[in-house]
Amino acid sequence: MIRIGLLIAQSGASGIWAPSSEACARLAVEEINAYYGLLGNEVELTVIDAGQSPASAAEAIDLPIEFDEIDAVVGMVPSYQRASISRAIAGRVPFIYTPQFEGRERDRAIVTVGETSHELLEPGIDWLFEQKRATRYYLCGNDYVWPRQTLATARRIIAARGGEIVGERICPFGFEDYDSIFTEIRASRAEVVVPYFLGAEAVLFNRAFAETGLAATTLRFSSAIDETVLYGIGPDATENLYLSSGYFGSLDSRNNQGFLERYHSRFGETPPPANAFGQSCYEGIYCLLALAEAAGDLAVPAVVDRLGQTCQRKTARGSDAPNIAGQRQQIHLAAVDGLELRMIR
Repeated sequence: MIRIGLLIAQSGASGIWAPSSEACARLAVEEINAYYGLLGNEVELTVIDAGQSPASAAEAIDLPIEFDEIDAVVGMVPSYQRASISRAIAGRVPFIYTPQFEGRERDRAIVTVGETSHELLEPGIDWLFEQKRATRYYLCGNDYVWPRQTLATARRIIAARGGEIVGERICPFGFEDYDSIFTEIRASRAEVVVPYFLGAEAVLFNRAFAETGLAATTLRFSSAIDETVLYGIGPDATENLYLSSGYFGSLDSRNNQGFLERYHSRFGETPPPANAFGQSCYEGIYCLLALAEAAGDLAVPAVVDRLGQTCQRKTARGSDAPNIAGQRQQIHLAAVDGLELRMIR
């Protein structure tokens, strides 16, 4: 038996993705057990609550490893917990980190599956310059590493194209004084707002943005919003909203069609919506399978060394071609119409 610990937040701002993350991970494990096994062994999934702080995530993962209860970790948690988790794991088992992230991860013990902020921002900002002639940008987000570094990346991309940052606001979790931000946005004459709020915080910001009337006059562009967040925002608050992602549930590809068929067959007609953050757990488990098979065991150095060299058996992302574990993915752009996504690139 090989035991995988799925580390996710089951409460707080990122708890919005817990149901889809668990569903996607369980689907991957069940498929692996039915057809492959991992290194000739059955796989068992243990869901572990990361809590809401770096310390809670580290504590949650340390004891299961110490008592030999898990053999690998797949984590779909905010970036502010990633370093503490890696320190707690201390190279004892592989650590696959699945969501999009800010990039520039120097810890070689962490295998990152998700897209980086630069990969997600660049095509969207290029499209806004080319198609919308948008040159004035207002940046905002929560106060931690992912939004801060992502917005810094946005500043560089926008400046390189001759655009202007007309305002920026970093907000603590639980921030409610959106009116002050909206006043700044109006005064700045921003053409595009780039919001990077986490999960449930993104729901609150974008609802308030629309309620104040800004959605009708100001574009929004982000990779921090997926189908789960959209359902929370609601169809009346998504006007002039554009998204980028390595995965959308509505992508028309053989990979995604096969994934969705298996997903709905397993969980019914109304499962947690397929989305980039939840689906990343499916990718993470198949990435672990590919790396472990190539290495012949779960020793961390051997697993990490196979990154970028080994094909995954299954994926929901990308084109119909085989997916290389750890390979950079095609980025898709979508315009939101109510709760529907229309692919524009």
